[in-house]
Amino acid sequence: MSRIRQLAALTGAAALALTAVGAPAHAGTTEIRKVAGNTLYSGSAKATLIQNLVVNGGGTTTCTSASLNGTIDSDGNPLSITSASIGGCSGTASSITFLNMPWAGSVTYAPVAGGRDGTVALNGFTVRATVFGVQCTYGGNVVANGFNGSNANRPVPSNGQAQVNMAGITVNKTSGIFLCPSSASITQGVFALTTASDESLYVTGTYP
Repeated sequence: MSRIRQLAALTGAAALALTAVGAPAHAGTTEIRKVAGNTLYSGSAKATLIQNLVVNGGGTTTCTSASLNGTIDSDGNPLSITSASIGGCSGTASSITFLNMPWAGSVTYAPVAGGRDGTVALNGFTVRATVFGVQCTYGGNVVANGFNGSNANRPVPSNGQAQVNMAGITVNKTSGIFLCPSSASITQGVFALTTASDESLYVTGTYP
């Protein structure tokens, strides 16, 4: 009888161990919601520059206006940027142009205490800059920090919309002659994220 009990105990322990090993890790969820009515949102979205875009690459270039237009699903994926414009550029680059759209991407709820509420990923982000009179192209997959309009730590406190902070992003040269700097880094630049009709959005969900 004792041997039967021992066998049963061993079998139970093995089953428990297999259950623990095989149990999937908790996955986070993402929800894009409109502030008004607190409803899930899927549809057209836009990002409008609210803090000058400053780019370093062989010198400093500042652009004063930019907008990105596209669509987003209520679970944050996919995010698609279908058109974009940028202007008011001066400095090392006499002009900057966004290329190769649509860019695919996603928004992920990934809060950090005292910091962001989520991340915004863009795949195939590509820009062409006219530097020293020649055209230089830069690109790559980039990730930026996102902040809800209610987050006291958002980069532009005077603006109450959800915000995407592009500072810290570096993209490498993909084409251009030797005069083109090998990379370009964004040191400043914040976009406000809203619906196409300027309704406020925010990101929420669960985080593992």
